[in-house]
Amino acid sequence: MHMSACLHCLHDHHVYAVPTGARRFFWNWIYRQLWATIIAETWKNCLDGATDFKELIPEFYDEDVSFLVNSLKLDLGKRQGGQMVDDVDLPAWASSPQDFLQKNKDALESGYVSEHLHEWIDLIFGYKQKGSEAIGAHNVFHPLTYEGGVDLNSIEDPDEKVAMLTQILEFGQTPKQLFVTPHPRRITPKFKSLSQASSYNASLTDSPVSPGEESFEDLTEESRTLAWSNIAKLQLHEQYKIHKEAVTGIAVSCNGSSVFTTSQDSTLKMFSKESKMLQRSISFSNMALSSCLLLPGDTTVISSSWDNNVYFYSIAFGRRQDTLMGHDDAVSKICWHNDRLYSGSWDSTVKVWSGVPAEMPGTKRHQFDLLAELEHDVSMTYLLEKVNTINLNAVSTLLVSGTKEGMVNIWDLTTATLLHQTSCHSGTVCDAAFSPDSRHILSTGVDGCLNVIDVQTGMLISSMASEEPQRCFVWDGNSVLSGSRSGELLVWDLLGAKVSERIQGHTGAVTCMWMNEQCSSIITGGEDRQIMFWKLQY
Repeated sequence: MHMSACLHCLHDHHVYAVPTGARRFFWNWIYRQLWATIIAETWKNCLDGATDFKELIPEFYDEDVSFLVNSLKLDLGKRQGGQMVDDVDLPAWASSPQDFLQKNKDALESGYVSEHLHEWIDLIFGYKQKGSEAIGAHNVFHPLTYEGGVDLNSIEDPDEKVAMLTQILEFGQTPKQLFVTPHPRRITPKFKSLSQASSYNASLTDSPVSPGEESFEDLTEESRTLAWSNIAKLQLHEQYKIHKEAVTGIAVSCNGSSVFTTSQDSTLKMFSKESKMLQRSISFSNMALSSCLLLPGDTTVISSSWDNNVYFYSIAFGRRQDTLMGHDDAVSKICWHNDRLYSGSWDSTVKVWSGVPAEMPGTKRHQFDLLAELEHDVSMTYLLEKVNTINLNAVSTLLVSGTKEGMVNIWDLTTATLLHQTSCHSGTVCDAAFSPDSRHILSTGVDGCLNVIDVQTGMLISSMASEEPQRCFVWDGNSVLSGSRSGELLVWDLLGAKVSERIQGHTGAVTCMWMNEQCSSIITGGEDRQIMFWKLQY
């Protein structure tokens, strides 16, 4: 746009924009005090008007002030009120055009915007652009604004086609939808960004972000980063042999005092870290237990079994609360999130259950309703796949399943549909998990391969071969700590595609692994019937 035209737009109470909409919350903090006449009125229209949507042009965050200043003293005419169009009026807090642009840039690069940027992406380019999520977010526009909303080539009437084109030009068009799942939150060094923005924040009142509220998240993130940078310094702290056969699952109470483990010996064990003693041993059936987890509140532990059932055990009352007879073959892995149970089975399904708590404690805690059944078969062949492992992404909108036939499947839980199916292992998939940002999946198999899959496309983007199968792992998206068949813990550098450290551990295969939220404490279970407690040495 020509400079004079741009100045006319600004002085006529408009800011040049592409009408993509739903951006109001994104600029709320940035322009909280833009109460100067022109920009203030435009911002008010965007907040209050149901049809007014604006996006600031990049020049507002650049260093070139020429679009704000009529340096050539051009005769740009008059506004409707009779005032001459000249330099753009600036808000009171801007001492000059240069200062105005710098403060805009500081605000755009602030911690608050960085932390909420993914929400804007979800609205404009992501899963909240269309469908029920868009309706819930009040992000719905005229049908003609969406890509593919109308096939102009199919309209034979020239007048109707011109009318459609005119409407499209009038309403504008939404961008192409790029993502169908929630975009991950940007990971930023928050303490640094807060200190950098402190001088700017000091000029604003009622800051929407409390540094005190952020400190816990910041410390957790700092702890994770520090832990993974020192993951090769892992040292064995304690070890205990508490089972008669291989350990298959580990769950730890929130305070870290109690450790629950399942085993192929068909028992659920409760071990006290404080007393270093076995406190309880529970048997539900005469078949192996395959995994376990603790429900929020640490009052109930759930175990999955090869006898096709899922068992609920009350820690407070010391008895089995309930049994979910949900599958026709062994239950291989369970996950839990927001009162929903996800169970994978060798019967070729992953089932999603709603768990409704009972009103009276001590009674059966959950009434189960089957919400979805994700059936596994090889595309175009209808050969059934036995689900060996499952995992959820951070926000539990996606599920990955690995099968005994070597398939890795990515499911959209919001629609219970299969997004991608990737054949990337020659044999059983031992473990699979999303990266913290949900962009990638790492899978390991009996073939010894560590494969990285792109979630958006389902494509295999890298593969590394190990000398032996890696039965279980944890990772941060760049580095991997895996448990091998020989009992070693291996530290992998994915970018360098190499093993950076080998740590001797169990005398048999490492079969399961647990890591705390700060990534500083790790527990492993193995075929040698032991659980091992590991600590990072900084």
